Amino acid sequence: MSTPTADLSAAGVSIWLDDLSRQRIQSGNLAELIDARNVSGVTTNPTIFAGALSQGEAYEGQVKELAAAGADVDEAIFSITTDDVRDACDIFLPVFEATGGVDGRVSIEVSPDLAHDTDATVAQANDLSARVDRKNVLIKIPATKAGLPAITEVIGAGISVNVTLIFSLERYEEVIDAYLAGVEKAQAAGHDISTLQSVASFFVSRVDTEIDKRLAALGTDEAAALKGKAGIANARLAYELFEKKFQGDRAKKLLDAGATVQRPLWASTGVKDPALPDTLYVTELVAPGTVNTMPEKTLEATFDHGVITGDTITGAYAEAHEVFDRLAAAGVDVADATQTLEDEGVEKFIASWHELQDTVKTALEAGSAQAAK
Repeated sequence: MSTPTADLSAAGVSIWLDDLSRQRIQSGNLAELIDARNVSGVTTNPTIFAGALSQGEAYEGQVKELAAAGADVDEAIFSITTDDVRDACDIFLPVFEATGGVDGRVSIEVSPDLAHDTDATVAQANDLSARVDRKNVLIKIPATKAGLPAITEVIGAGISVNVTLIFSLERYEEVIDAYLAGVEKAQAAGHDISTLQSVASFFVSRVDTEIDKRLAALGTDEAAALKGKAGIANARLAYELFEKKFQGDRAKKLLDAGATVQRPLWASTGVKDPALPDTLYVTELVAPGTVNTMPEKTLEATFDHGVITGDTITGAYAEAHEVFDRLAAAGVDVADATQTLEDEGVEKFIASWHELQDTVKTALEAGSAQAAK
C-alpha cells in the first residue's frame, strides 16, 4: 500500500530529515527512516548539534577521550560532529549509489561565526570536506554576501555544497549564479563536474512568521486575508526562477557538459502557526527535482495524513505573483522583511553555535575532572 511519503518521492521530491544525533545513528532509527519513511538525506546545523549534545549520553565516551587528549572546544566540536556526519554518510551510501549521487547526502555547516568572512569560510569548508572524507557529504555555506564568493570557490574546488539561509528571490538568483560560476571554475580545473551536487535551501515558514507579524501590525481586512500566504508564494516564485535560470544558455552549456542542476530545497518546513495545517509546507510545495528537509514531527505528520496531489507549484505562478502584488499594495516591504530574516538567521545560528561551544566546554571540563580522580 502506498504511503504519503512514498507518493511524495514518486512526485519527484526528495525527503531529507532535518535532524541528526549519535543516538539516532546508533539505535538504527536513521536506517529505519530510510526504509519506512522514504528519507533520502539529512541536514544538520548548529542548533541540531547543540540539542543532540545537550542530551549527550551517547557522546560521553568520546568527550572523555577528547578531554584527556587536551582538545580545545572547537576541536572537540569538529571531532564530534564530523564523526556523526561520516557515520550518517555511510548509512546513506546505498541511497547515494542507487540515485547516482543525487541523494543519500548529509550536510554539515561551516561555523556561523564565519558567515561574513569569505576566505575563512572557504578554508573551513575544505577542512570539513577532508575530515568527513565521504563523497556524499555536502558542505553547508550561508547565502550571505560574503558566502556567495565562498560558494563559487568551494564548488570550484570540486566540493558539493548546500547553500543555506536563502529568503529572497534576489539573493536566490545570486546563489544560482555563484553555483554556475563554481561549476565553470571546477570544469576549468579539470574536475568531473558530473559528480558535483548542490542544493539551494530556501526557507519557508520563517517568511510567513515575519510577514504575518507585519500584516498583523497593519490591522486591515486585506492584511488579514494575506496571512499565511507569503511563504508558499515566495517558494513557488523561487521554483519559477529555478526553471528560468537552468533553461538559460549559461546553464545549458554546463548541463550539456555533464553538470547537474542546483536543486531547490525547502527548509524551515515545520509549521509554526497552529492555525495552519501541519503539513502545509510539504503538500503545497510539490514539484519535480526539489528537496524538502523536514523536522521529524513534520515528517511523521506527512506520513500520517499528508495528502499528496502531484505538482502544486508550476501551475500556481500567477497566484504567487498576485500574492506579492497584494502584499506590496497592503504596504508590506518584502525586501526589508527578507533582509531582516537573513540577518536574524545568521544571528540565531551564531547563538546556537555559542550554545554548542558552551555545552562542549562543560562536557570537556566534566571529562577532565573525572579523569583526574
